Amino acid sequence: MACRLVHHDLDKIAGQMFVLPVNLLLRRPLAGTRLYKETALFNVLSAYAGDPILSLQVAYRDDPRADKINLSIGLYYDNEGQVPRLASVQQAQARVSTSTEPSMYLPMSGDPAYCKASQALLFGDDAEIVRQGRVATIQTVGGSGALKVGSDLIRRFFPDIEARISNPTWDNHRAILEGSGFKVETYPYFDRDTQRVDFDAMKGALRALPARTLVLLHPCCHNPTGADLTPAQWDEVVEIIASRQLLAFLDIAYQGLGEGLDADAYLVRALVKANQSFLVSGSFSKIFSLYGERCGSLSMVCANAEEAGRALGQMQQAVRRNYSSPPAYGASLVRTVLTDPVLNAQWRAEVDEMRVRMQAMRERLIQGMVAEQPQVDWSFLDVQRGMFAYAPVLGAHMVRLREEFGVYIIESGRICVAGLNTGNVDRVAHAFASVLK
Repeated sequence: MACRLVHHDLDKIAGQMFVLPVNLLLRRPLAGTRLYKETALFNVLSAYAGDPILSLQVAYRDDPRADKINLSIGLYYDNEGQVPRLASVQQAQARVSTSTEPSMYLPMSGDPAYCKASQALLFGDDAEIVRQGRVATIQTVGGSGALKVGSDLIRRFFPDIEARISNPTWDNHRAILEGSGFKVETYPYFDRDTQRVDFDAMKGALRALPARTLVLLHPCCHNPTGADLTPAQWDEVVEIIASRQLLAFLDIAYQGLGEGLDADAYLVRALVKANQSFLVSGSFSKIFSLYGERCGSLSMVCANAEEAGRALGQMQQAVRRNYSSPPAYGASLVRTVLTDPVLNAQWRAEVDEMRVRMQAMRERLIQGMVAEQPQVDWSFLDVQRGMFAYAPVLGAHMVRLREEFGVYIIESGRICVAGLNTGNVDRVAHAFASVLK
């Protein structure tokens, strides 16, 4: 029962020669106030273990060694080991900075020109499906925001369906889908023995799924493995999606860093050709080197323009319930680059340069590993693409790699190839070989 003594009660008690505990006298309230028992409403909250990759970043930051090497977090670094500022983006910043327009809220769906440019990148310039009005697109708070808005929307209108993610996948995929209320299981994807995609097992699992199961797919540069399907294999997956009436949700965060901007969108456009309805989460963080600006998009491909209009309305409502409207500055940079022919061409060349540099570092790492361990077949690294290489055998040695060699990788054995450069790749190859001997 809460204590309800006020100042005149204390005076009365004192007059009756009662002796109060010292702690109560020290806590005597002001006139008109009450004393209440302290509550611990939030003692039910459990501790958060933290994100393992972001926690590793703190350890890397605090490591005093000058020759430490960060191959953990998914950031693109140039050959000097710096996160670059793209020349095309810097020119866009110079243009945007001259604007005298006030900083206003964007619509719930974001900058319309940004959304249109995002559609062109995913579906192709002057894509018929876009001209038909069958694609509803919104600007989102990064790719994660697109995944969250999309999963919330699907869960609301399809409350009984389950979700499937690849094994392995980016850790946050499960967290986002489960946070929206989905029951989440995995489908086979990567064979640790062959170090390649286990395509037969993947197809078998997809064929066994109930209709309308939400299936999350990586169109290119699979995270964490870098092991991608070929166009012919994607065609088989599309056939299964169509025949089993599955709901595909594509997460394309590295478009352009695998085989090229158009080649990496193969699955997106194959599903369009197959007349499928699906969702696409896009991100500009890596390919624009705009990590902190949180530039993403969510597109829903629908059967007709009327359906797309309703989908857009529901996406807007989902945004309103969440963050109300997306940030404007980063979107203005992306829009400026994508809609200006000169800057667009310059940016495409810069993305090509990123891809070529990472592939060269991947090949140099393989050469170094073969030189150190000629008896081991490291060719599986050469067929992987994008920002990551995947060698689970190295994950077991992550602590030794960090403590003895200053090389940071994550426990799964995922390696951020973008962290390699001509100054450190040979040392990394030596470190990897050393812990495996």
